[in-house]
Amino acid sequence: MWPLLRALLFLLPAETAHGLGMWWLEIISAWRRRFAQAPRRPTWSRMPDSIEAFGLRFQNRIGLAAGFDKGDVVPEALFGLGFGFVEIGTVTPRPQAGNPRPRLFRISEHHALINRMGFNNPGADAVAKKLARVRHRAGPIWLNIGKNKDTPNDDAASDYVATLQTLYAYADAFVVNISSPNTPGLRDLQSEDKLGPLLQATIAEGKTCAARLGIAPRPVLLKLSPDLADDALPGVAKIAEQVGLSGLIATNTTLARPVEHPVCKEQGGFSGAPLRTRATDVLQRLHAATKLPLVGVGGIETRVDVAEKLAAGASLVEVYTGFIYGGPGTVKRLI
Repeated sequence: MWPLLRALLFLLPAETAHGLGMWWLEIISAWRRRFAQAPRRPTWSRMPDSIEAFGLRFQNRIGLAAGFDKGDVVPEALFGLGFGFVEIGTVTPRPQAGNPRPRLFRISEHHALINRMGFNNPGADAVAKKLARVRHRAGPIWLNIGKNKDTPNDDAASDYVATLQTLYAYADAFVVNISSPNTPGLRDLQSEDKLGPLLQATIAEGKTCAARLGIAPRPVLLKLSPDLADDALPGVAKIAEQVGLSGLIATNTTLARPVEHPVCKEQGGFSGAPLRTRATDVLQRLHAATKLPLVGVGGIETRVDVAEKLAAGASLVEVYTGFIYGGPGTVKRLI
């Protein structure tokens, strides 16, 4: 029924349709929290041998990228669709409304999106309360963390540290987001002189939180932009190794416009099928520059796309735009 349902949903503004989808997933998650006695996961989503990466175990390699669940926290429903792991966020220390609407746009002919959401989320405290209500985890839950829009870059580390402190007990891994194009100046934190201190502060706080809770330190990954220059990637990889980062995610959305379309005049990050080639190229370059494990994301719609990312060096992959267009059967088709 998905083709019919998608046709109906796509008659609505993109963010309205997304809200309806999240409303339904919230109902499913609430139902499972109330009545489920064990984790619910389709049998087809379990690979014959579980996958180990970043010190975690995964039933399969397909994860949901950040940007879909921005803090609603519906992992029970998402794991029920077969995802091997779910990344929630981006979450900031304080609640944030994001940019004015409209801020999400479809380019259906190319299976692409443009978004300028602006880290809209309920804030770290609210997300912590929601995560505390999750009764069963059918896979790892990752949290993507960022800074508030009004926090100066010189104080950015304090935002990442504060979010980590609030949420450390509730996530299996954390992703540092400094690559979204929709927070002014955020990508400046990818420069080598700012990146090292920011990551050092975040990783140090993670160790402090782990010691306080009496648990092993959670993995910390960094999500990179596809718009980084090729010659900058080895330097970023070297910093990641030096500070003890757990891995890298390639890539976030792009400010480039790989296709021509009237919607491309809208400001924001471009994602979807046309980003696949550049995202895979960045992944390959990082794989050549570092031994850190990598997550591939960008333009994944088919099993061939998954195989391409794995061949380029990824241990895991994530989807977002491909899930918007592919619907509830996406993970099953990819597996």
